[in-house]
Amino acid sequence: MARSLLIELALFLTPFLLYGALLLATKGSVVPANWSPRALAVASVAAVGLVALGLFLFEHDRVAPPGAHYVPAQTRDGAFVPGHFE
Repeated sequence: MARSLLIELALFLTPFLLYGALLLATKGSVVPANWSPRALAVASVAAVGLVALGLFLFEHDRVAPPGAHYVPAQTRDGAFVPGHFE
């Protein structure tokens, strides 16, 4: 769960970090006055698009195989057994 959240957060922040790097390379500063509203809008749309694409690509293979049923996580003989499909 935490890994998925971190991946999506990284995908969301990528366009803003790239724009900040571009500003740093061209203007030498990343102060908020240099961030144009249009660039922020484009970065926001790109961020949402990357998150949606990431959710589709990273999570679409986590579905149950046909005919399988989910066995929830449990403790057997003092050992934790994670949830799985059978």
